[in-house]
Amino acid sequence: MEFQILGPLQVLDEGRPLRLGGAKQRSTLAILLLGRNRVVARDRLIEGLWGASPPPTAGATLDTYLSRLRRLLPGDAGAARLVTQPPGYRLRVEAGELDLERFETLLDRARRGYASGDARAAARDLREALSLFRGTPLEDLVHAPFAQAEIGPLEELRLSALERRLEADLADGRDAELVSELEALTARHPFRETLWAQLMLALYRAGRQAEALNAFDRARRTLAEEFGLEPGQALKQLQW
Repeated sequence: MEFQILGPLQVLDEGRPLRLGGAKQRSTLAILLLGRNRVVARDRLIEGLWGASPPPTAGATLDTYLSRLRRLLPGDAGAARLVTQPPGYRLRVEAGELDLERFETLLDRARRGYASGDARAAARDLREALSLFRGTPLEDLVHAPFAQAEIGPLEELRLSALERRLEADLADGRDAELVSELEALTARHPFRETLWAQLMLALYRAGRQAEALNAFDRARRTLAEEFGLEPGQALKQLQW
């Protein structure tokens, strides 16, 4: 069994995608996956599906979704995947079955590799981790009441991993080939100072000092115009 939330919600059983039903039933599964192997309170599920003002039928409708999910997700060796456990429900997810968990495992391995001085191995692990994203996390459930509080941190996790991969590539001496990618990333995420600093460093190391200073000016203007802020210390140190 393979559960995927780093993109549209998907469950694969021996490589075959399962039909997960409508948006609220899929949302029920997504909330249980985010709380995997822990009890998710019934009230949390109802609020996540309907918000602060659920209809009078919310409890009965939730029971229907849970019943369908129990039938949909096969257990093994007589053990059910989805069990009732007061004050709610617990979904059993084994090691390696959830893409988010695999992402976190690769991220941890990359940290250890980078700390040991193997920047190339760290970058390789981070590329593999980032490849698990198939789009915006839970992008098919973006309008569900629970989703925005979950999608934002997952997107931040993705961007942080991307910055770490770029850091590892810079440490591995891949400066010149990173410039185009960093130019595109600073255009897409103009308020992330780490990306601007990485672009400046890549340009400087590639022998393009004037362009590095120009990148600093662009970052300063962007931060000043949008936030009324000066560049942080890391950017200022690179300028000098």
